[in-house]
Amino acid sequence: MELQGKNAIVTGGNRGIGRAISLALANKGANLAISFYKNEKQAQHTVDDLKETGVKSMKIQTDVRDFDQVKNMIDSVKRTLGSVDILVNNAGISGSNPAVSDIALEEWNEVINVNLTGVFNCCKAAEKELRKTKGKVVNISSIAGKMGGTIGCHYAASKAGVIGLTFALAQELAPQVTVNAIAPGPVDTGLLTPEKKKQLSALTPFGRVARPEEIAHTVIYLLENDYVSGEVVDVNAGRYVD
Repeated sequence: MELQGKNAIVTGGNRGIGRAISLALANKGANLAISFYKNEKQAQHTVDDLKETGVKSMKIQTDVRDFDQVKNMIDSVKRTLGSVDILVNNAGISGSNPAVSDIALEEWNEVINVNLTGVFNCCKAAEKELRKTKGKVVNISSIAGKMGGTIGCHYAASKAGVIGLTFALAQELAPQVTVNAIAPGPVDTGLLTPEKKKQLSALTPFGRVARPEEIAHTVIYLLENDYVSGEVVDVNAGRYVD
């Protein structure tokens, strides 16, 4: 896909990995709609930065757990930008407790609903438009979806679910729509404490965590290649080698 002039939605596109993806797409000439949940000031800052690249950009507050809000997001983007060509499902949360004994059912449901049901809602709401535009979907999963990780079983289960959803939709939406996922290892989004960053860096042969821009670069690859679908790209600097 030639990204120049295409219209992309990035959920959670106002910060961290989502912001890096949004900027990478804008630098390729794509127009951006970024969704945010609470921090409108941060979303506006990102939109302002996107506009400096010369593309059209917009923000829309959306709770991805709510299908009606997601449907409204898709409709708003169509009205404002004209179409939906690209959907990047990045919005996610980690939960508060890593130990199963400490995870309340409410916390389990919240993590699953944001990280997995949210991706389902976005794909379902955008399906007809993406088929029409021969669009592309990239879902942000995690190394935890393959290895369990240290964040908690709810997070690992949600990200494993994203991988299964990616496989299923890649088959169902072919050949009009490609659907892929990325499973990053730890990423330096500014939320890691120095101690946690050092601990996670020691787990990879490269001795460091990923930069958000390195995840964004992988998104661009999956969008520009028209013959890759149903894949999960690991971006973890050789973590599986050990």
